[in-house]
Amino acid sequence: MPALDLAALDLSERHRHMLQTLLTQHTPKAQVWAYGSRVRGQSHEGSDLDLVLRHRADLSLDVPGWDALKLALQESELPMLVDVHVWSRLPQAFHANIEAAYVVLQP
Repeated sequence: MPALDLAALDLSERHRHMLQTLLTQHTPKAQVWAYGSRVRGQSHEGSDLDLVLRHRADLSLDVPGWDALKLALQESELPMLVDVHVWSRLPQAFHANIEAAYVVLQP
């Protein structure tokens, strides 16, 4: 399945902007995809936002700044928990689940 539209995340414009700012500040060189229930249209009021960070040059590498991003998201005013993962640290079998439905937040 191709990448889905950003509207699928069910985030207000203010919260999308806040998220984009944090991504740009902490992981400017990473690809960032959202996946999970918010992307699949199955979210509810308590749903978290699942993000995966991908190293642009080499998917087997960690993404610089991911730990700072995780902390910044925890301290942000975003109204939901944001769960951050690094592609290279996820089991290979999980990659296909993410690739089935995702939204590109940062190309």
